[in-house]
Amino acid sequence: MASLKEVKTRISSVNSTRKITSAMKMVASSKLHHAQQAIEQMRPYEHKLSEMMASFMGALEEGVVSPYAHVAEVERVAFVVMSSNSSLCGGFNSNVLRQLRRRVEECRVAGIEVVEIVAFGRKATEAVRKMGFAIEHDHAELLDHPRYDAVAQVAEHLMERFVRRELDRVELIYHHFKSAGTQILTTETFLPVDLTSGGAQAGIAPDFIVEPSVEILVERLIPRALHLRLFAAVLDSLASEHAARVIAMQVATDNADDLLRELTLQYNKTRQQAITAELLDIVGGSLQ
Repeated sequence: MASLKEVKTRISSVNSTRKITSAMKMVASSKLHHAQQAIEQMRPYEHKLSEMMASFMGALEEGVVSPYAHVAEVERVAFVVMSSNSSLCGGFNSNVLRQLRRRVEECRVAGIEVVEIVAFGRKATEAVRKMGFAIEHDHAELLDHPRYDAVAQVAEHLMERFVRRELDRVELIYHHFKSAGTQILTTETFLPVDLTSGGAQAGIAPDFIVEPSVEILVERLIPRALHLRLFAAVLDSLASEHAARVIAMQVATDNADDLLRELTLQYNKTRQQAITAELLDIVGGSLQ
């Protein structure tokens, strides 16, 4: 059985760890609040833009022709993977990286060349480099301070390569933020863009006059929608990271509380046994 000193040292160590995990939970909760506000404020704009595009495309009889909608046999693919800059967020990073490795392996089996992997976050950058891919920039600063213009430049780079036929497909791998308790690992196609999914808006003519024409307006909206799609994925991933860290730190704090209760009980039992032994020694000595 451990001595009183050893148990007391463990109690002090667990107490210190609990203070750290509790503080990290509070910090992550504050960051989650701001990240959740950002994604909730952006989504109405994204939904309205999608409705406008669906409405316009439904009104066009011949459809829309866009270089970003070109569908070809997939021979060259790029992935955009979003992780965090730091650890202690549960399975957030491992889930994303596991999905990336699975998709890369599927492409290799199918004979598809993985041309480029764009990494958001230091954890993704480290993993991608270990996989043998060259990474020029990890875009870590965009996770600390998300900026639409900087994310749009990344999207523009992929769009230009797609138009030049250097890429046949671009996929996003990230966590979609549904709620503070639910983050959904998502793999979706970024390019080519699907212009046929008008949904319920298809066939409904816009109730306003468009100048110079609907076709030109849709052509200009498509790049903006792609920029916004990537920016929304960054905000989704950022909010999911903070939510995952809040949950992980809460679990760690609860485990520390359970361990403290067990150690305190063990300390009291050991202390009581020591006192009882001393009393027995005293009583035994007085009877001699």
